[in-house]
Amino acid sequence: MLQSNQSVASLTKLRIMKRKTSSQPASSTPPSSPHQSPHFPVKLNSIFASKKPKNILKNSPAITTKASGEWVPLSIGKSELYLPLTFPTGQTFRWKETGPLQYTGVIGPHLVSLKQLENGDVGYHFHHTECEESARLALFDFLNLGISLSEIWEEFKVSDLRFCELASYLEGARVLRQDPLECLIQFICSSNNNIGRITKMVNFLSSLGKYLGNVGGYDFHQFPEINRLAMVSETELREAGFGYRAKYIIGTVEALQSKPSGGLQWLAALRKLNLEEAVDALASLPGVGPKVAACIALFSLDQHHAIPVDTHVWQIATQYLIPELSGTRFTPKLCSRVADAFVCKYGKYAGWAQTLLFIAELPSQKAILPSRFCDAEKVKPAKSKERKKGAHNARSRSNVATARQE
Repeated sequence: MLQSNQSVASLTKLRIMKRKTSSQPASSTPPSSPHQSPHFPVKLNSIFASKKPKNILKNSPAITTKASGEWVPLSIGKSELYLPLTFPTGQTFRWKETGPLQYTGVIGPHLVSLKQLENGDVGYHFHHTECEESARLALFDFLNLGISLSEIWEEFKVSDLRFCELASYLEGARVLRQDPLECLIQFICSSNNNIGRITKMVNFLSSLGKYLGNVGGYDFHQFPEINRLAMVSETELREAGFGYRAKYIIGTVEALQSKPSGGLQWLAALRKLNLEEAVDALASLPGVGPKVAACIALFSLDQHHAIPVDTHVWQIATQYLIPELSGTRFTPKLCSRVADAFVCKYGKYAGWAQTLLFIAELPSQKAILPSRFCDAEKVKPAKSKERKKGAHNARSRSNVATARQE
């Protein structure tokens, strides 16, 4: 499994040109475009023996800096990164759509916009940063560009015909490598919540950090440090609409502060553990159950085979991976069975495969997929009233937020 130090080592080989940038908050006008506890009793050693995906940054041309106001291309195709299938699909709630095929967010102290260009490439523009070289490295790390998405998907396609068919319509759905603290706090907010309310909570907490600028009418802030989060009271959070999650935020921040090595170091160290150890450690924090822990592990801790399991992922699994359990009631005890099924099918990057399969079930994507993908569930015979009820519930899912909750 790729570790953070490997990715950074690869990135530092790039010939990067420094450019003096303004440290003032960003203006409100974006640049114009030149192109308008999971458990794995299965034997993972053999599953994880497949070759490591290539680093898509190796052997790529040196990235140069264009004139102010223009987009700098990442020189990767749509098959490696398609923004609409990466940012608004429940991985993060801090990025905003600030223009057509354009998303803006904060990575550490850097305010950046990404735009899907007409040729399929992705361009980036830093609105605020004190060091552009550092900002580029942080951006590449955040986008997980040390991993070739297309190469991983080629292996998935060989083992799964349905994945192969879906991939041709949903290419570029990349898994991000977020800051562990940001990811942790966001997914505590997501528990039993809807996307509008989650976003409101995350915006409130983000506003406690340093103001970086306004893009597309949205204010952007650096995510607050643990000590700043600790200054917020449970009463303030409840008044801001956090409900029972307020005590979990407070309790988690206090727990992180109590770590001998410091909360940030403790979280970063989880990247060096195996999945079960990382999930167990996360589950020791208030408000973090197995599902939330798996989300954090997949989206920030390099645990690429983590499978966040809820009722929706359960329905995907029982329909396509473990049909013998179709019609049975989903229980927490069956989470490991679902996770095992994904890992056995897709290997050490099973979480990336699950992300694509999950996105394919979103109403927004079902609307543009060929009808045969939606009809498959309808024509499957129901063997019992329980199965009919389960099929009905599967069709009634309404938005992405519900799939990233406990």
